[in-house]
Amino acid sequence: MRILAVVATLFAVAAPSKTIQLAIVHTVQGCHIWQTAHAHGPATALTLKHGDKITLRVSCPMDFQLVQMKGPKLVLGDPTLHTGTQRTIAFPKRGVYVLEATNLQSSADMGLQTLGPDNGLRLTVTVS
Repeated sequence: MRILAVVATLFAVAAPSKTIQLAIVHTVQGCHIWQTAHAHGPATALTLKHGDKITLRVSCPMDFQLVQMKGPKLVLGDPTLHTGTQRTIAFPKRGVYVLEATNLQSSADMGLQTLGPDNGLRLTVTVS
């Protein structure tokens, strides 16, 4: 029986990592928010397992600067997220990550009708 347990352990297959689809979308109240299958708002939190990924898509008509504020170092690439593009970010280590996305143009610059000031976007990702 011990041999079977050792063999099973040696050939155990890790569960594949998952990828969460996350978008920055335009809204009338505050200009933009985070969105998965549901609207989340300007600040949202996600829980992932190490090795999981987020594919971040910019659907808002303006560009954003993405900055990591906290957590183990991530590979983010170019800090500018251009409208209509997407980027996949991997979370290889456990920890709490905080990312902020700041719009590079205002809603007034883009001729967008909004209510209130433009939102600053903050994403907190807890990786277990």
